[in-house]
Amino acid sequence: MGEKVAAGGTGLTDRQQYRRKLHECLTGLRRLLNEKRFDRPKNLMGLEIELNLAGPDGMPRMMNSQVLERIASRDFQTELAQCNLEVNILPHRLSGRVLDQLAEELRTGLAYADRKAAEVAARIVMIGILPTLAAEDLVASNLSEIDRYVLLNDQMRAARGEDFQIDLEGVERLVSSSASIAPEAACTSVQLHLQVTPNRFPAVWNAAQAIAAVQIAVGANSPFVFGRELWRESRPPVFQQATDVRPPELRAQGVRPRTWFGERWIDAPYDLFEENLRFFPPLLPIHADEAPLAVLDDGGIPSLAELVLHNGTVYRWNRPVYGVADGVPHLRVENRVLPAGPTVTDVIANTAFYYGLVRTLAEEPRPVWTRMPFAAAAENFDTACRRGIDAVLKWPRGRSGGLGEVAAVRLVRQELLPMAAAGLDAWGVEPVDRDHYLGVIEARCRRRVNGASWQAAAYHHALGRGLDRGAALAAMTQRYSELMHSGEPVHAWPVEWTAAPVAGVRGQG
Repeated sequence: MGEKVAAGGTGLTDRQQYRRKLHECLTGLRRLLNEKRFDRPKNLMGLEIELNLAGPDGMPRMMNSQVLERIASRDFQTELAQCNLEVNILPHRLSGRVLDQLAEELRTGLAYADRKAAEVAARIVMIGILPTLAAEDLVASNLSEIDRYVLLNDQMRAARGEDFQIDLEGVERLVSSSASIAPEAACTSVQLHLQVTPNRFPAVWNAAQAIAAVQIAVGANSPFVFGRELWRESRPPVFQQATDVRPPELRAQGVRPRTWFGERWIDAPYDLFEENLRFFPPLLPIHADEAPLAVLDDGGIPSLAELVLHNGTVYRWNRPVYGVADGVPHLRVENRVLPAGPTVTDVIANTAFYYGLVRTLAEEPRPVWTRMPFAAAAENFDTACRRGIDAVLKWPRGRSGGLGEVAAVRLVRQELLPMAAAGLDAWGVEPVDRDHYLGVIEARCRRRVNGASWQAAAYHHALGRGLDRGAALAAMTQRYSELMHSGEPVHAWPVEWTAAPVAGVRGQG
């Protein structure tokens, strides 16, 4: 969401001109690909984490501008709602002790941000969905005061033509409506970037799609939404519904939602950018001065600003990214599957697992996506969101390549962790880092514990000690925050603790 744009009205002519400009950008991208103008491999990765602000009572705090003013660092930026921040880690080369370096940078940055937040009685909480958020917290008046968010909200409301609806059934059922896109801000994620060449892009993207369900199974951390216990990773379905600009009639016609897993494996990076233009009308018709084809004709490298902006309003779980650095274009796969948290160690363990596994799968002589229908990958993703660490997934079994059902924890321990280790070796990551962080994933699977299962168990423990729903959620969130800042990975967290009644907590229905 990072681009800054000017808020203002848009008319029919603006949209027609913008569509023409988008197609010019797409033509420019094709020329860049055909002329092989892209950067050579640099083994570069990047990391972004969306964060929540909560008070000592565990309740959300709508004060990101005050906290950012005190942090005073470009590494921290606004996100959609005033209870959100985002921290960006500069790109690193995937080699050596990079995992420990990332962990140390994150710990240092988050500790500093937490100290600054404490000056205004807030804490930084790294969690998929803050359990104490209520529907009345996520309204248009609590959006961050950034023109882009105001305009995006206006355009999505206009496209929808009626209130946004969230209807999700898991352990309990949630039905909620909103006049704005603000409920999207409940969903905070980790975004992992990998710079790749155009030739390598399809294999990396296909591999990332194939393992998205496994990432969710081991990393789920969003079991509560607006006081209801839903799916183990409720963030993807909530995000999809909160950004769904289709009225029921268009859904019935099969029009695709803007938050989208996809529907096929790809053969070229161009496929995804072209689909984004073909299937999704522009939401932010903001023109840049650049004429991309003229820039190419003059031997330059265009920014393709309209294409980049449009691409940022199609919310794929693995998103294609075009960028220009030092005058040279590059492509990245942005993995947006994982929820934030629980701890820095858990985040880096998820990071190690992803980069190692995607490297090995992308280089297999008979890749997994040639042995698994895309529909099975999409079904796995849904299953993992529902069931988390207890998910049973469809995966190619044996030499025949037929699909069989296997528990996610067994699949990870027996097949995927060795692949992830081999991938980290191929990147040149030091064995001590490899073993430490992949060991965290193994321990989660062995103990069947991740952030979501801990939250649910701790919440029910608090209920068992006599707290009502709202107080139990607040007490669990306070305990989560304490343990998150202690740094111990979530599989080692105790479930039971002395949960005293929390004063002044809202009821959660």
